[in-house]
Amino acid sequence: MNQKERIEQLFETGILPKEEMRALIEERDEESSEELFVKARIRKEENFGKDIYLRGLIEFSSYCRNDCFYCGLRRSNTKAQRYHLSKEDILTCARQGYALGFRTIVLQSGEDLSYSDEEIADIVRSIKKEMPETAVTLSIGEKTYEQYLLYYKAGADRYLLRHETADPVHYAKLHPSDLSFENRKRCLYDLKKIGYQVGAGMMVEAPFQTLDNLVEDLFFLKELQPHMIGTGPFIAHKDTPFKDMPSGGSELTIFLLGILRLMFPKVLLPATTALGTIDPYGREKGIMAGANVIMPNLSPKNVRGKYMLYDGKISTGEEAAESIEKIRKRMEAIGCHVKNVRGDAPGMGPENRQ
Repeated sequence: MNQKERIEQLFETGILPKEEMRALIEERDEESSEELFVKARIRKEENFGKDIYLRGLIEFSSYCRNDCFYCGLRRSNTKAQRYHLSKEDILTCARQGYALGFRTIVLQSGEDLSYSDEEIADIVRSIKKEMPETAVTLSIGEKTYEQYLLYYKAGADRYLLRHETADPVHYAKLHPSDLSFENRKRCLYDLKKIGYQVGAGMMVEAPFQTLDNLVEDLFFLKELQPHMIGTGPFIAHKDTPFKDMPSGGSELTIFLLGILRLMFPKVLLPATTALGTIDPYGREKGIMAGANVIMPNLSPKNVRGKYMLYDGKISTGEEAAESIEKIRKRMEAIGCHVKNVRGDAPGMGPENRQ
């Protein structure tokens, strides 16, 4: 099977045999990339038109109990600048986002145990009460089924928990021994069972990653059937054990976005901050490869530079929520339109909530 045949089969069926998926990635070139992206845009426009959904990101705490080897927020990093926002700080950010037209708020943090489960639930309830047509997404790490259920009953709509890598051996090379892929997987299936719109995704060109690892990621996602897939390149952080590891580039990530759109025509697919960090036009390229979500930053300006997952993370320029008109113009320049809507996964709007 040649590249053209692989792309056509993926376009028609949404899947390839593992060996053909591996070959598709391995043999990518400029011609096959453009062909893939054309097909990906067709699938995206069938389901979402030319609409781009915005998510207002509030990074509300840089404390984390975990010690992941790649992350600047890891608990062993004594140089990290720590902060956490109060409930009123978070609500102020959400109100500002609402005034700018955002109808999805993403609450993201390290795994900060200083917030009780009831405090998180209270923040969610408060946003939903004041801004009822706004979707609330949580991205606060691994929890128990009961904790996830509490947040859901408080009104949380979505949950982002990237699986990072679906290979347990590779997972162990990226994380300390108290973290496991099995528990990560358990969390994702618990979230689906409860009724969340669930987001997973992998880190591309992570240390020790093989092409076979990436293929396994794609097939794990096919099994999981998430509603959102966040994937971006690994970028090294100077104060982590992986400080000397080479960072990934944008090319492979963008190619994978095209594959993901054909595998999951109705998925919410962000062009991530990491992609925009590694390539100044990364977001546009991601959108042209099938992505349909962008997540500008709503965090207070005085903390944006402190939420440093990796070196060079963009946090004060055009990705910031105040620059929403620039974002709109950049999207319009590539033929897309920013929509001030919740932007739910198809069939997962509030009317479908369990």
